[in-house]
Amino acid sequence: MPSLINWASRWTLLLLFASGGLILNRGSGVAAEPSPDSEQRLRVGVIGLDTSHVLAFTKAFQQAKPDDPDLSGFDVVAAYPFGSADIESSASRIPKYTEDMKALGVEIVESIDQLLPKVDCVLLETNDGRLHLEQALQVFRVGKPVFIDKPTGSNLAEVVAIYRAAAHYNAPMFSSSSLRYSDGAQAIRGGKVGRVLGCTTYSPCSLEPTHVDLFWYGIHGVESLYTCMGTGCQTVTHNSTQDFELAVGTWSDGRIGTFRGIRAGTKGYGGLAFGDKGITEIGPYGGYRPLVVQIAKFFRTSKPPIAAEETIELYAFMQAAAKSKRQGGTPVAMAEVMREANQAADHLLGNELKQK
Repeated sequence: MPSLINWASRWTLLLLFASGGLILNRGSGVAAEPSPDSEQRLRVGVIGLDTSHVLAFTKAFQQAKPDDPDLSGFDVVAAYPFGSADIESSASRIPKYTEDMKALGVEIVESIDQLLPKVDCVLLETNDGRLHLEQALQVFRVGKPVFIDKPTGSNLAEVVAIYRAAAHYNAPMFSSSSLRYSDGAQAIRGGKVGRVLGCTTYSPCSLEPTHVDLFWYGIHGVESLYTCMGTGCQTVTHNSTQDFELAVGTWSDGRIGTFRGIRAGTKGYGGLAFGDKGITEIGPYGGYRPLVVQIAKFFRTSKPPIAAEETIELYAFMQAAAKSKRQGGTPVAMAEVMREANQAADHLLGNELKQK
């Protein structure tokens, strides 16, 4: 969707360059390392054992059959278990998932420093986005490809800081919800309804007080929205009740995209895309495999499948929604939250980007 990306790229690049230097467009990007030999088995390490994704992703790699070209050739060999400490719903899972990983033949290590020499690539799975910058920096400094599970950070400043640091260290990374790779969303992105003129998506939307509202679980529906719409959102308004969230984005070319977060009644994932050649449902969640296939391809090539500016913008959409909610539903400019996030990212990074 090159025509949809141009406007957002301009404001994002201007803001980020003005703030001290994130180089974007790593998404289709230049590989930081040569592509590994297709016959070489790659060793995968895991950081954080507090989400069910850990077992799902590990089993997808460990149980891949030799004749499965998408997922064979990977061994999950080591894991550092500790992630969320004060989010009970996540921290309480660590003991069981640690034992489950041991049963799958994965070595449990006591630090990320111990993990990194043992592996070629990393799954950063810690559920608590507040820890992602600190943990990701340890991987970036050694330049190994890392997939950062959602949410990329707990707020937009952390997301921007992570992408800046990855660019600084020339460290391959990407982050995504598995909803991006559902068959329906990919078909729409590929032109099923022609040019997408508008889209509405929905997903469950539990909230976590330590994270920007939609970052914790609404990210799934927002990722679907951006998969279909592409970049270019200019302003966001947001309405919230006890049971629902509703974010409405206006794109620079007049298109409108909406996300509905659900906490009551029947929950599910989906939406509608409105195009110049038709209207179609996005369809249901397609499971983890499509995302793991993308992770595997990324680990082999070091080429992220998603442009950095797209992921940053979808988090800016959610940050703008939160600010609109605080302001009683008034429109919030995406450029405004990006300026604020860049200033905060400067503080978060400190002298980190002067170390190389």
